Amino acid sequence: QVQLVESGGGLVQPGGSLRLSCAASGSIYSFYLMGWYRQAPGKQRELVATITRGGSTNYADSVKGRFTISLDLGKNTVLLQMNSLKPEDTAVYYCKGQRTTGVDWGQGTQVTVSS
Repeated sequence: QVQLVESGGGLVQPGGSLRLSCAASGSIYSFYLMGWYRQAPGKQRELVATITRGGSTNYADSVKGRFTISLDLGKNTVLLQMNSLKPEDTAVYYCKGQRTTGVDWGQGTQVTVSS
C-alpha cells in the first residue's frame, strides 16, 4: 500500500516562489514515472510536469521556464519548484506516481497566488 503525501502549498504573492514536496510512504523506486498535476476552480485537471526515475522531464507549456520538477531519492520525494508564480497558477496540486501495475495519487495541496 503506497501512499503519496503532498506538502508545501500555501498563499503566495504574484512573482513569488513555492516548493511542493511529494513523499512516498513506500520506496519511490516503486514508480518509474512521477508527476505533478493541478486543478483550478472550474477547470479540468491538467498535467504540470513529469519526471522519470532516470531524470527525463516534461513540462506543460504554461510552466516552462518557471517550474522545475526533480527527484530526491534519498528522501523518497519528488519536488516541484515553482518560481515567478502567477495568479493563473492557483490550483490544487496533485502528485501522481506511475507503477508498472497502476497509478497512485496524493490528496493534493492548495496553491493560491494572490496579492
